[in-house]
Amino acid sequence: MAAMTPKRHAALLALLLSACSAGNSAPAPERVVEPMTRSAPAERGGALLKRVMLSRHNAARAELGLAPLMWDEALGRDARAYAGQMAQSGRFAHADQHGQGENLFTGTRGAYSYAEMIDLWLAERRDFVNAPTPGFSRTGRAGDVAHYTQIVWRGTRAVGCALAANARDDFLVCRYSPPGNVVGERAY
Repeated sequence: MAAMTPKRHAALLALLLSACSAGNSAPAPERVVEPMTRSAPAERGGALLKRVMLSRHNAARAELGLAPLMWDEALGRDARAYAGQMAQSGRFAHADQHGQGENLFTGTRGAYSYAEMIDLWLAERRDFVNAPTPGFSRTGRAGDVAHYTQIVWRGTRAVGCALAANARDDFLVCRYSPPGNVVGERAY
């Protein structure tokens, strides 16, 4: 796996943060195209996605003494349906749904491994403070840490993720139950 350069990391993180802080009704953020840094597209597959997502989610939770998440096929199906919608429409935005937490990623098709995708969410930890939502970010912008906080939200018990692609982009969706980022509550 090729290492993510600081420039690539910063550009992609800016894209993710603008989408997360924009809310459901905002237009999609400007698309940032990143060149492939590996000789072949990143490895794909449902079993690999499940393994990487569960291991990375649960490693972050274990560092904090939190219970591990279980994989939920129903959440995975919901994630797959929405990832497919985004891939078909090309619109990168949070779903108009309630009752599930949601983390999103988009990037140039085949350019990012599953580990690189989730590691961008986990990198938000640097701006996190364990204060009541939405005041849990050193930057003052809840969207700057909302992916990370959903991953480590104490009350969340299950996750399901899926990836869909169109001709140019990958769209990763992870869904969570119960959802995190509840206003007035702390992540853990």
